Amino acid sequence: MLTQLILPLQPPDACCFENFYIGQNTILLNCLQHFSRKVGEPYLYIWGKSGAGCTHLLQACCHAAQQQGFSMAYLPLKTLKKNNSSEILHGLESVDMVCIDELESIGEDICWQEALFHFYNRLQEQSRYLLIAAKNVPHQLNLSLPDLISRLASGVLFQVHGLNDAERLMALQQRADSRGLELSEEVGQFLLQRLPRDSQALFSALTQLDKASLSLKRKLTIPLVKTILNL
Repeated sequence: MLTQLILPLQPPDACCFENFYIGQNTILLNCLQHFSRKVGEPYLYIWGKSGAGCTHLLQACCHAAQQQGFSMAYLPLKTLKKNNSSEILHGLESVDMVCIDELESIGEDICWQEALFHFYNRLQEQSRYLLIAAKNVPHQLNLSLPDLISRLASGVLFQVHGLNDAERLMALQQRADSRGLELSEEVGQFLLQRLPRDSQALFSALTQLDKASLSLKRKLTIPLVKTILNL
């Protein structure tokens, strides 16, 4: 029985509340910090476009909960569906906190929807904490089980607001600084112009640049960035 999934994330890029650039998500972040301590609402649903930061926030909750000594399970449904049946949910109501990611990935799978519906009910009976993330609100996902939609919509729903370009630049520089990497505004703007605007793509490129910069022992410049990233 799966009781806990240890996330393969190491500093300095571990997903935690401290390295999430808040932007317009102040109220949401405060609510999730309370949630990770099992304070306040026991069921939260967050949604946002790809790259907005939903996965980061779920994993941040998991890490914070672990630090508090709570048992937890992080369930990325898109990945789990490939190698597991919905029976993987059986028994997980015994953990303190469950974080379910990529809910939209079960939109055309009635078996998983039914399993999640019953799992939700078992969690409520056991007074466990549940956090769900998806790309849209429950009624706008391709779910075919009305009872599940009703359950999902019954909690507190928050939209995760993506960053604008100025905030993306500040987030990049903040992440670079945590690595001890100097990222000038000129180089940061260049990255924003040439790379996809979602945070995952930008931070992935930053990791690649950091490793290359350390290896070459050179300061990041636009010509060097072009060479490393093949831009």
